[in-house]
Amino acid sequence: MADLRIPNFESCLRTLERTPDILRDLLEMATAEQLDWRPNPERWSISMVLAHLAEVEVKGFRERFEKMRHSDSPALAGYDQWELFRDRTTFNGQVEMARFAEHRTITLAMLRGMPESAGARTGQHEEFGLITVAQLVNEFAFHDLGHIRQIMELYRSHVFYPEMGVYQGYYKIHP
Repeated sequence: MADLRIPNFESCLRTLERTPDILRDLLEMATAEQLDWRPNPERWSISMVLAHLAEVEVKGFRERFEKMRHSDSPALAGYDQWELFRDRTTFNGQVEMARFAEHRTITLAMLRGMPESAGARTGQHEEFGLITVAQLVNEFAFHDLGHIRQIMELYRSHVFYPEMGVYQGYYKIHP
């Protein structure tokens, strides 16, 4: 593996590699109704989170990595995570999971093919200013873990919590 001078690079890559499998394993038995459940109109369903993961994989991460790899400090547009949901309210969780996994395979190949010292390459983010590839790789893994946690909370809150009876008093849920 090339020395990309990215702190936590191996841990980041491992997280990014495992995320699709973790989500597939967790949601293997989930029904369409469970994937589409929203705790309230302002919160996302699991299917919506999967659609977001598929979209942000390209627009929020891969496109930025590619720009920073091929240009010196390119301009990087912000990412509007709500745009996906403005005109569309229904998503097929299984289709979105497959789309996410396919995009992730492409992104991982691109990350593995980055040249030496890629971590120091920069981009000019329109909201955050100067960012490095190293920072974006770490944010990428952090982002994955946050959405794994979100999906787990949605799943446990909708599937198991209602059936726990008196044990509900031991827990606070935040779907």
